Amino acid sequence: MIPRYARPEMTDIWEPATKFRIWYEIEAHACDAQAELGVIPKENAEAVWTAKDAVFDVARIDEIEAVTKHDVIAFLTHLAEHVGADQARFVHQGMTSSDVLDTCLNVQLMRAADLLIADMDKLLAALKRRALEHKDTVRIGRSHGIHAEPTTMGLTFARFYAEMERGRRRLLAAREEIATGAISGAVGTFANIDPAVEEHVCRQMGLKPETISTQVIPRDRHAMFFATLGVIASSMENIAIEIRHMQRTEVLEAEEFFSKGQKGSSAMPHKRNPVLTENLTGLARLVRMTVVPAMENVALWHERDISHSSVERGIAPDATVTLDFALNRLAGVIDKLVIYPENMLANMNKFKGLVMSQRVLLALTQAGVSREDAYRLVQRNAMKVWEQGKDFKEELLADAEVTAALSPAEIEEKFDLGYHTKHVDTIFARVFGAE
Repeated sequence: MIPRYARPEMTDIWEPATKFRIWYEIEAHACDAQAELGVIPKENAEAVWTAKDAVFDVARIDEIEAVTKHDVIAFLTHLAEHVGADQARFVHQGMTSSDVLDTCLNVQLMRAADLLIADMDKLLAALKRRALEHKDTVRIGRSHGIHAEPTTMGLTFARFYAEMERGRRRLLAAREEIATGAISGAVGTFANIDPAVEEHVCRQMGLKPETISTQVIPRDRHAMFFATLGVIASSMENIAIEIRHMQRTEVLEAEEFFSKGQKGSSAMPHKRNPVLTENLTGLARLVRMTVVPAMENVALWHERDISHSSVERGIAPDATVTLDFALNRLAGVIDKLVIYPENMLANMNKFKGLVMSQRVLLALTQAGVSREDAYRLVQRNAMKVWEQGKDFKEELLADAEVTAALSPAEIEEKFDLGYHTKHVDTIFARVFGAE
């Protein structure tokens, strides 16, 4: 996580000051529940809330931790400096450090998920707008990087919209998965704290009580969360790769917006490079890099160890901050992407009708020619286009075996572009609904 690829809305979630504020709220709500149960005096619980407007001194907590070698104890010591040692003596009653750490982490991940969902909404809106704008803009579809059959730019955008919409649904499920808290004490048995405390704290923090915790919240939940971020990052890269291909000089069907005063190269003034989508490809790798460590965190010794802790301190902010930045960048790229319909048509016609070969193949079989012979006839003429630059339709019209089965009018009809776009509305209805 570096400032170059970070937005303050997301980085704020992972600031130490935010973390300590969440810790404080967990402890204060736990005191309220303990007082309600009669475990601690109500005046002590109320005293904890006198620190609600306090600014917790991160440097002071670090100073205490340098001695205690324990972050939660350092925080509790600093909290006592705010509310008074006697008033704070019941704080953390019956709790263990992971009750605070794990519940806080899940609050942070929920907040991060909310920002990421908003990011995806922005991206989805841009993809939908461009899909509708270019619903009928014909371009060549490619398989293996080679011309296949006509499609439309709108369908390309619609495909990416559907993929990202699935990602949004997965992210909602991941948010639900991670939205649990645990205030269950050492090894998770509630021996020293009533389950009602957990219920109260979770309710106040917008969480559900963890079904069964050990001394930690089970890490399969976190593994699913980070895996979901990894899938979204891969979908993001899928879009970026398409744009990078389209911006290649010999393709130039679309390109990133090139702003006034922008420079493409320190050496070559003519350059207009797809730097944003190349950057997105790299950022996707960073997000995916967090998935395997999250998976490996699932296996902990017995009721807990802390092998997961150092990993999560890194991957939680890194993955969410990076994906937040990347999704916003991608939304901007899509929103301003420059489309060149004329170049799309020119590219499609570069091989003079060759992309209509399947229509001719099917027409020959329907006219009574065996599939093997039909394939031979079509491929024979197609190779002349590849190797000699011939016109596919003209070659078919000059082939006696082809014209023995198909009339010139029938051959001509097979080169109608509208044939390939006749179901675009049906596909759009599937993706966007019947609007």
